[in-house]
Amino acid sequence: MLHVAVPNPIHKVKHLKLLFFSHGGLVPPLHQRSPSSLTHQKLAMAKQFIPLSSSILVAVISLFLVSTFVPGVGSIGVNYGTVANNLPPPPQVAHFLLESTVINRVKLYDANPDILKAFAHTGIAVTVTVPNDQIPRLTKLNFARQWVEDNVQPYTPATNIVRILVGNEVITTADKMLIGNLVPAMQTLHTALVAASLDRRIQVSTPHSLGVLSNSSPPSSGKFRLGYDIHVLKPLLSFLRATKSPFMINPYPFFGCSPDTLDYALFRPNAGVLDENTGLLYTNMLDAQLDAVFSAMKVLGFDDLEIVIAETGWPSMGDSTQVGVDANVASEYNGNLKRHVSSGAGTPLMPNRTFETYIFALFNEDLKPGPTSERNFGLFQPDMTPVYDIGILRPTARSSIPNNPTPVPRAAPSNPTPISSKGKQWCLPKTGADDNALQRNIDYVCGLGLDCGPIQQHGACFLPNTVRAHAAFAMNLYYQSTGNNDSDCGFDQTGAITNVDPSYGKCQY
Repeated sequence: MLHVAVPNPIHKVKHLKLLFFSHGGLVPPLHQRSPSSLTHQKLAMAKQFIPLSSSILVAVISLFLVSTFVPGVGSIGVNYGTVANNLPPPPQVAHFLLESTVINRVKLYDANPDILKAFAHTGIAVTVTVPNDQIPRLTKLNFARQWVEDNVQPYTPATNIVRILVGNEVITTADKMLIGNLVPAMQTLHTALVAASLDRRIQVSTPHSLGVLSNSSPPSSGKFRLGYDIHVLKPLLSFLRATKSPFMINPYPFFGCSPDTLDYALFRPNAGVLDENTGLLYTNMLDAQLDAVFSAMKVLGFDDLEIVIAETGWPSMGDSTQVGVDANVASEYNGNLKRHVSSGAGTPLMPNRTFETYIFALFNEDLKPGPTSERNFGLFQPDMTPVYDIGILRPTARSSIPNNPTPVPRAAPSNPTPISSKGKQWCLPKTGADDNALQRNIDYVCGLGLDCGPIQQHGACFLPNTVRAHAAFAMNLYYQSTGNNDSDCGFDQTGAITNVDPSYGKCQY
């Protein structure tokens, strides 16, 4: 969705409801569309060589990583939004994604230099964005060359930048200046990449909301909005074809569903929706949305282009008036999404395809305006504890996640309680324990001479770098060292015993 600087990162408000079931098809109240912002294995090999490498070797390794990136192979990425005041530093985020998750691509809503530096030598494919307000200036070749010189060349090839997006949901801004300059800006940016010999490594595209469609129901009747179809989208699609770049779309079944269509939106078993024109049955809303886009592209003669899902997601918390908003439902949507787009099943009109897909979003972002759901699309809390698990954590990291996710998960199970059952037990902070008290627990335990190295910088348990996470390790360290005596997990009523192993990644409790 569209992006607005707040002040530097872009912010995303997804309050448009897409009506896929009305007789009139898609009804996009464009005036309501606020900017939405704000979205490995070879990596370990590269890391082994980096400390010993010359600059030439670094470049060779990075080029190898870039050359092995193949768009559209159905892999899952995340939108890394930064509209928050409590997010971890970018180096911690990059380390976390590399070591604790299987995520191998990240989409940014700007070209934040700190983030680009943090992802150097990870091999993670990074997409950067030129903010909407810079589009008119980007049509000037001198500005485009300077943008590439400032925002791309200093970081590549160490950072695996694979795509630059020109704006976000530009057409549905209804800003004639931005819309008129969109394709020229993309062309000029590509020319600048050619001049820098980066055009074969870095694609240029732009994401669209479903508001670019004038009709979407049934999917086979999908069409782009009149006026924009010939004058903007056809030249845009021609550019994408010529540069072998994908058409990028932001489908959100969450905004198109009602109580009656929730199962359809969540990939649950349902009666389906029949497209009477083709006789094809749709069993989930995402397929219908994607096929409506495909049909619109086909009308203009561009059904051969790759489609990338630039944003989609589901909030884990929301207001009482919103349908199906909690952590379990969000986990269900994103988990089913991940399996579906990677399965190779494709859609009724695009069978046997996988889709490169970016989930919105990496973190919950506390500074985003709008309804409660806007601040709760994240897969992870700002302390990097999972809101829920959809299979993107590495196996050793998943063991610390509660079986029943709650809207506000913690580093440890939501409510550790005393347990008398057999088996290994751990001592963790109680929910709501004060950070000052937890810091005193850390100071006490580490002051005894017990080995707190794992929670020191570069230690296996240093990330997430929060008082609560470090206290969990320290308190359990003390509890285990005393022989698991219940009385040694009191910590002035801030500790509780659990039988759920909080270990994750290389951090073993």
